[in-house]
Amino acid sequence: MRSFVKPVVVISKCITFEPVRWDGQIIASKFVEDLKPHAEFIPVCPEVEIGLGVPRETLRIVKTDEDLRLVQPATGLDLTGKMRQFAEKFLTSLPEVDGFILKSGSPSSAMKDAKIYPSAEKSAPVGRGTGFFGGAVLARYSQLAIEDERRLLNSRIKEHFLTKLYTLADFRQVKKAGSIKGLIDFQARNKLLLTAYNQTELHAMGRIGAQSKGKPLKETVADYENHLWRALKHPPRRGANENVLTKAAGYFTSKLSKNEKTFFLDAVAKYRTSKFPLSTPLNLLKSWIIRFNEEYLLQQTFFEPYPDALMEIQSVDKSGEEKDYWK
Repeated sequence: MRSFVKPVVVISKCITFEPVRWDGQIIASKFVEDLKPHAEFIPVCPEVEIGLGVPRETLRIVKTDEDLRLVQPATGLDLTGKMRQFAEKFLTSLPEVDGFILKSGSPSSAMKDAKIYPSAEKSAPVGRGTGFFGGAVLARYSQLAIEDERRLLNSRIKEHFLTKLYTLADFRQVKKAGSIKGLIDFQARNKLLLTAYNQTELHAMGRIGAQSKGKPLKETVADYENHLWRALKHPPRRGANENVLTKAAGYFTSKLSKNEKTFFLDAVAKYRTSKFPLSTPLNLLKSWIIRFNEEYLLQQTFFEPYPDALMEIQSVDKSGEEKDYWK
């Protein structure tokens, strides 16, 4: 069982922490509650931080000829400058963090679905976009694990978010330790995970580690980190996971019966055609890793990318399995 570094996550305060939503409510999230024992949170409510009370009149994003403005229709206040100043000050003051969980639909915090209106008057929205604080987060930290509480209800989005979050937290500790050995060890234990995510970036990262002699460590680590961010940008597709599953199964070729091999290959085939979730062939492999005490595979993060307590029984979602939710 892996030992995990606790990721540092900035979160909208109204999501399970305090009733600071505009209507004085608190947003429930089973995902966040489950994550709390396994992460360090930095809760923030941008609207309260710029001086608005709880409850408060609602804000809206208004599209003008030249710009987007954050206004409070009931009072006529234009809070654009205050929100931008707060976002800049708050984000600049943060310690090193691994991810963000933002409030969906919020004119301050949304990452993509805040309503945009043509005026402060009563009217239908003309589009959707980022909130003012959420947009600042994406502009500065797009390489990190960033989601909103509504998108995290999707099992595929949640799995990718957690994998990315814990991989980045692990790498943060590698940077803190400050040694080439730590970098090489990180590459070794994440080899199968990164093979599934992005082989091109995996190979680039391997070259950076191998060619580090004579180079400043800080430069090597920064170069490696840039490629790690690229590697983790999108989740693996089924074919990539299938490739890693079959590669790992090769370690047991001479140790399994014909029926066991057939059963495993059938499970992989059914995963490929969306009849089985990934957890089915993955758990078969994990049972063999333990049974035969395969040391190399025991250390591979592919088989346990985040704490087991956050794992859920997977279901098959044929409709959106290969959909790109990260465009």
